[in-house]
Order: sequence, then C-alpha cells, then structure tokens
Amino acid sequence: MQEAAHRRQLKKGANESTKAVNRNEAEIVILAADTVPLSILMHLPLLCEEKDVLYVFVSSKGALGRRAGVSRPIIAVTITANEGSDLTGKIEEAKDAIEKLML
Repeated sequence: MQEAAHRRQLKKGANESTKAVNRNEAEIVILAADTVPLSILMHLPLLCEEKDVLYVFVSSKGALGRRAGVSRPIIAVTITANEGSDLTGKIEEAKDAIEKLML
C-alpha cells in the first residue's frame, strides 16, 4: 500500500474508492471494520462483488490511514490499476494472498 501511495496508485476515502470501482480502475479495496456507523461504507462490498474486485476488511481505520501515508484515520483505500507499473506483480501477489485467505 505504501508503494502504491508513492506511485499515485492509491485512492483514499469511501467516495474516491467508490469512483475507482465504478470506473473499473480498482484492483483491491481495503475497508476499516471499526467505521462508525458501518453502514456508510457497506455499499462498497456489494459494488466490489458486482464489479469482481477483491476487497478486504482491516481492524483499524487509524492503522489504515498511517499505512496510506496520512495522519488521519481513513475508512477505505483502493489500490488502482496502472498499465506498465512496477507494482503490477506485487498487486497480483497481494490478490493471490487475499484469495487464499477467503478459502
């Protein structure tokens, strides 16, 4: 996630994540499970399943914000696709790891 932020392949926040999924730019969506109220981001898993995008919940929005390189808590982060990027291999590895966790 930190490398994606440095390469400008990271969208921060629920609104930006929703836009990225709708535009078919999203590779992985990461959501914070401690969001209050949780209903403000529950449209994202449905949208991700509809668009066939992997998503995962993490426990803390504070930790998610720190990993994204922001000093504030963030409820959603999206790693976006970029053709010819050096991150393509790492994104595929992360997607494989997430899929293994789902089984």
